[in-house]
Formats: sequence, structure tokens, C-alpha cells
Amino acid sequence: MARDEAPARRADKKRAGLIGTLLKLPFTLIWIVFISIICSVVIEWVGIYFDWFSAPGSQHAYQTMTSEMGYLDSQFSRSLVVSSPVAFATMVVDTAYQWLFVKSGIAHWVEQGAGEMGWLGALKTYAQAAIYVTLMTLTRCVILVLTAPLFILAAIVGFTDGLVSRDLRRFGAGRESAFVYHHAKRMVTPIFLTGWLIYLSLPFSIHPSLFLLPCALVFGLMIAIATASFKKYL
Repeated sequence: MARDEAPARRADKKRAGLIGTLLKLPFTLIWIVFISIICSVVIEWVGIYFDWFSAPGSQHAYQTMTSEMGYLDSQFSRSLVVSSPVAFATMVVDTAYQWLFVKSGIAHWVEQGAGEMGWLGALKTYAQAAIYVTLMTLTRCVILVLTAPLFILAAIVGFTDGLVSRDLRRFGAGRESAFVYHHAKRMVTPIFLTGWLIYLSLPFSIHPSLFLLPCALVFGLMIAIATASFKKYL
């Protein structure tokens, strides 16, 4: 009797773990966005302090923000997620700007007395850079939302390819490796989330395809490996 109950308990634990993971995913993504904004702002401030960028003051952050918005305007005229990507991105960025910086008075304080010298002028320069970096990160968030079908497609292709490889191994008396399966399974989520974190935190402008396509490829590859190395008999 106890032997019959043990598999049922394990199945319940797996089901509860999957549900818990799905419920935590939105909060995890929000946390990643928050961490990315902090990392981006810190990198930008350090770059301004040590004069890493060719543009002075907050101009580097402004140029990066406009470049990201340019990618969004030119490369995402259509999307499977929303009917009007540019209007959606504009609404998100404008809403965030109004609630975070206008209503809080930060934008007015930064604009008031622009060009001041001394420590107050430097403080406003860093604050202005933080505003630009935050808006740039939110723009990249919109790009990630619009490219979500890419990762879904990569997951479907990887899962399908993995099932085919698994059946070939199963009917061909191939060897299975629990080591490969468990490690590939553990790498799926970190690759997805780490790709988001790195892309959102980059201190320079980059075309989304140059970064997101390799991430989607590795993401699909890990799913294919995990599926292909799954045990022969369910």
C-alpha cells in the first residue's frame, strides 16, 4: 500500500512544483527588470564618472535610448503579440515616464536649472542619465515582449526535435543519460532569464536580433537535449 502511495505523492509534488514555477514566473520577470534597471544605471554612472563614453554627461544614455527606440520603430512594425507595436511601446514608455518621473517631480527638478555647475549640476546629470537608462530598459522590455513568439517557436522546435531523437534512441536501443537530462533541464530556465538580464543591462545599443537570436537558439537547444535524453519509458 505504501509503495502505491509513493508514486502518487511524487506526482503531486511535481505537479505542485510546476504550478508554483508558473505562478512565480511573472514575479521573477519583474524582479529581473528591476535588477536590470539598477545594473544599467550603475554601469552608466560609473561610465560617466570615469569618462568611458565618447558623449559627455547623460548624452550617452540619451543616444542609447533613441537608438533602441529606433530599432523598435523600424524593425517591429508588425507583431503577433500586439496589433500596433510602436503605439504599444510608446504607451508603455510614456506611462512609465509620467508615473515614475513626472508625477514624482524628478523630471521637473532635473529640468529646472539645467546646465548648473558644481555638485548640484553633477547630481542632476546623473539623475538625467538614470531617467534615460530606465526608459531605455523599458523599451527593451517591450522588444522582449514582442519577440516572445521567437522563444516559443524555439521551444516548440527544440521539443519536437528532442522527441524525435528520443524515439530514435528508444527504438534503437540507445543509452540514456540521467546526468545529461538533469543538467540540460536545469539550464533551460537560467539561459532564458540570464539572456533577459544581460540584454536589458547592456550599456550600449545593440540590434535585438544580434543578441536574441543566439539566446533563442541556445534555449531551443537545451530543450531539445533535455527532451532527447529523457528516460525511454514514461
